[in-house]
Amino acid sequence: MRFAFLASLAGLATAALAQSTAADAYVASESPAAKAGLLANIGSSGSKAQGARPGVVIASPSTSNPNYLYTWVRDSSLVFKALIDQFTTGADDSLRTLIDQFISAEATLQQVSNPSGTVSTGGLGEPKFNINETAFTDAWGRPQRDGPALRSTAIITYANWLLANGNGTSFVTNNLWPILKLDLDYVMNSWNLSGFDLWEEVNSSSFFTTAVQHRALREGIALANKIGQTSVVSDYTAQANNALCFLQSYWNPSAGYMTANTGGGRSGKDANTVLTSIHTFDPEAGCDATTFQPCSDKALSNLKVYVDSFRSIYTVNSGIASNAAVATGRYPEDSYYNGNPWYLAVSAVAEQLYDALIVWEQQGSLNVTATSLAFFKQFDSSVAAGTYPSSSATFTTLTSAIKTFADGFLVVNAKHTPSNGALSEQFDRSSGSPLSAADLTWSYAAALTSFAAREGKTFASWGAKGLTLPSTCGGNAGPTVQVTFNVDATTVFGENIYITGSVAQLQSWSPDNALLLSSANYPTWSITITLPASTVVEYKYIRKNGGSVTWESDPNNSITTPAQGSVTRNDSWR
Repeated sequence: MRFAFLASLAGLATAALAQSTAADAYVASESPAAKAGLLANIGSSGSKAQGARPGVVIASPSTSNPNYLYTWVRDSSLVFKALIDQFTTGADDSLRTLIDQFISAEATLQQVSNPSGTVSTGGLGEPKFNINETAFTDAWGRPQRDGPALRSTAIITYANWLLANGNGTSFVTNNLWPILKLDLDYVMNSWNLSGFDLWEEVNSSSFFTTAVQHRALREGIALANKIGQTSVVSDYTAQANNALCFLQSYWNPSAGYMTANTGGGRSGKDANTVLTSIHTFDPEAGCDATTFQPCSDKALSNLKVYVDSFRSIYTVNSGIASNAAVATGRYPEDSYYNGNPWYLAVSAVAEQLYDALIVWEQQGSLNVTATSLAFFKQFDSSVAAGTYPSSSATFTTLTSAIKTFADGFLVVNAKHTPSNGALSEQFDRSSGSPLSAADLTWSYAAALTSFAAREGKTFASWGAKGLTLPSTCGGNAGPTVQVTFNVDATTVFGENIYITGSVAQLQSWSPDNALLLSSANYPTWSITITLPASTVVEYKYIRKNGGSVTWESDPNNSITTPAQGSVTRNDSWR
């Protein structure tokens, strides 16, 4: 019996070594390829970014099936956060000019009037632009409210480095703060409004969006205090607290995962949640569940539910053990290109696990709770809830197995990466062949950040340590419901339909800050908004065409929101 047990251990060790060796080889070959692929997609000197203005990130050089030759605020900000982290930690000192060009390009885009509005009327929620820094005016899922928050996080990381390296406050105050304040004010005023999720498909509240908005406000507060811009601190703090409160509402306790969106009619199992964990990772916050840190019990439980949801639906995952790495995609119900694994989703799983390992090593212990028990039982069926110090055999067993598990996700991507290291958006669920947009910039950035986490690299804290939930929450305090407003309205070219009303979530009757409805189902214009439950709400639709504003006729529309759930109002323009 003892011999069989020892043989089993030896077999596991051999498998772990093979997995680690394969991951080592992939990191060694893919790191330079991913860095080169990423830089090739940044204008104006990038070899695949012809026509892009300096500092503008193209999503992909693909111009058909699909056409991704645009610049997305979200993608660009995540890409440059990765580059700024490299620069500010000394990994690549050559990036400063490129970073300055990015900030200049984004400052230009902030001022471009677009279908979401102007810089002061909602235009910062516009998701994408042409690569020559002009507005994209075709129909799209807009607004998307994560972009300003992610852009703030990237630029604040650079601002903090400048302040720490003898650049003084004048440059940050005079050159960066005006850009940041526009984005942070937008986040402060719109965090509790619905918008399209990061996959641009569901118009509701989104876990990823709420989390990155919360992070941005905390970073904005800290920077404002550093440079004496304290007039914003009280307002930013109030809304950061409200966002942190609302963030908790996405948790599905009975099923053990974060529901990615409050709308959309899907299960809510989504890479959105894993991406949230890695993009709000704070190495000083330990395994805090309130901010969904990678090693928190909720984040680990969520990770298992998310990964397992793909085990049986992709042919490429056939025959893989139930506790081994598999290919993962955006969400199990995905039908885009028939629904496939995404390189960046697979990388994100590996990165969350590496981040968790970093913190467990730092704190010298690992805690298993009832919430995370199922996750840990994948690696040791005898493990029980409790705290295991780094000196214990259980700690060593679990962390070694989780490291092997994490490496396995890199090996999954390696198996489907061409020999030249090019990373597309997806790989086929059956054949494993790369498909959809070639040379996706976000895929390259995701590879690089997962490799950095594997090496144990961490980046600056954003203030998640020690945060506690307020005793009362404003903004979305108390029960809320999702209300979809549909209005049948025929418009002329250049004219859009907005809504405003009697509560803060409807901008308190402000025509300037009224909320733009989507024309995706024209002539029906739609928007879904989180409103207080059991509340009488009055509202009106307005037309905007350039500087012209036309209100619909009296009387005000009125709705009493239900005590729970969701409701749809179908109106006609009066």
